[in-house]
Amino acid sequence: MFARRTSHLPTPEQALPGRTEPAFTVAGTHAVLDTPLLGPYPEHLAVADFGLGCFWGAERVFWEQDGVWTTLVGYQGGHTVHPTYEEVCSGMTGHTEAVRVVYDPEKVDYGRLLKLFWEAHDPTQGFRQGNDVGTQYRSAVYTHSPADQKEAEASRDAYQRLLTASGYGDITTEILPAEGRPFYAAELYHQQYLHKNPAGYCGIGGTGVSCPVGIARTDG
Repeated sequence: MFARRTSHLPTPEQALPGRTEPAFTVAGTHAVLDTPLLGPYPEHLAVADFGLGCFWGAERVFWEQDGVWTTLVGYQGGHTVHPTYEEVCSGMTGHTEAVRVVYDPEKVDYGRLLKLFWEAHDPTQGFRQGNDVGTQYRSAVYTHSPADQKEAEASRDAYQRLLTASGYGDITTEILPAEGRPFYAAELYHQQYLHKNPAGYCGIGGTGVSCPVGIARTDG
């Protein structure tokens, strides 16, 4: 059942059913930032969700950024309720490996996080990142406001022009509202994995093309 399937996303009817309660517990504080992993978070903070390949390396990209309050990894964008890592890797949940970034907008803005996102991976690869192949490695941005949705789309279009000029293909990143696409925290051993395992696998690698910042933002 857990053999990797890479060619297509399952429909809701094909996806594994999941469960009514999580199969494991995630609690405690961030191993690097010493902040709570799970909400509710302080009201002045904002949330951003990104999928950019194997979440072990992807999470570190964001926890190293000034203004980020906490990060955690999980599964998002699929159909299975409360999935496990093995289920996600089967390709039969529809989820991608995601990083939730909780940040202080007064210290780091969403545009800066988008720049980190685009430059840390190759968003033109579809259901893969480098040697990691599977629907769970697809590129994704799940937005938490209409303004963030517009800014993410604008940054994609700006980055596409630069990628095209550098010989890359079309960006395949899905940019969708987080509403209706729950973020399910991954097992505790995945959280801050590269801090706990300094010699662990990191599949993150960008295109080398710099992403512009300061994309005009339209609120609303």
